[in-house]
Amino acid sequence: MTPPRATDRTWLVAIAASFWGLSALWRGPLAQEYPALAIVFWEHLVLVVIVSPWVVPAARRALAASTRTKVSVVVIGAGSSALATTLFTAAFRLGDPITPQVLQKLQPLFAIALAAVVLGERLRPSYALFAVPAVAGAWLLAFPEPLGVTVSSAQAAALAVGAAALWAAGTVLGRAASAELRFSDLTALRFAIGLVTLLVISGVTSTPLAVGLDAAPNILLLVLFPGLLALVLYYRALGRTPASRATLAELAFPLTAALVGILAFDATLSRSQWLGFAVVLASVVGLALHEQRSRRPSVDVPDAAEEALAPTR
Repeated sequence: MTPPRATDRTWLVAIAASFWGLSALWRGPLAQEYPALAIVFWEHLVLVVIVSPWVVPAARRALAASTRTKVSVVVIGAGSSALATTLFTAAFRLGDPITPQVLQKLQPLFAIALAAVVLGERLRPSYALFAVPAVAGAWLLAFPEPLGVTVSSAQAAALAVGAAALWAAGTVLGRAASAELRFSDLTALRFAIGLVTLLVISGVTSTPLAVGLDAAPNILLLVLFPGLLALVLYYRALGRTPASRATLAELAFPLTAALVGILAFDATLSRSQWLGFAVVLASVVGLALHEQRSRRPSVDVPDAAEEALAPTR
């Protein structure tokens, strides 16, 4: 039986994603001054302090959960939080303030494919009709000269796409883990595991983590809006929103980010990049409309989380 539409919280995912789109206001200037790892480390440290009352109860519930949930939580914290945010921050140093964020539009393609594997959200051949143009559009968007790719532009695009793939994994695995854990558990464990991961990476790579006091206001704003508030709203919504639908709602992230880049940083895109922007947007929005209106959607989504997410130990 399909649950009432009132239980769907896709709209709340979109609100959370809009807060992520504001991050360029503070992340961009920081990325020009400090190593990406240092910025993300201090974000996570402050976040862990804020959610510290949740950490121990969350760890206890995670330890009592299924093996799949334990693995999901570790991947979310180490990959989708620590590593993805570090890659994303590093992309700002090499690229412009718009492209790394707009490339996040590829996230639905990664997430829907992963959802098919992890959550049983079955894909049909029509999915390729949206995925192939989106990949082509992403290429146009990533490179101002599509046939003359430079090393720096390729690195920036690779970092941004890598972050998108890891965040997509977080969407799918967060939905899976939400069958056994509360949203507060996922939020606390994401930041705590991410912090430990960043410390390990810093030790292995000998990356300094010190930042100046001038960085404190921007880091605090990153923590409060794209960090804590966005993640609390996101995990609050994810348990009642299919992963394929949630990741489409996350389009609010790159759209907001593009506006911030243009209005706050006077960033510009070439004609081919605007074409790529339009192609990616049309592909993903077209997929969303197709899923809502077609009698045979490209993604066959289970009616309820419990049907796809029965714990397996």
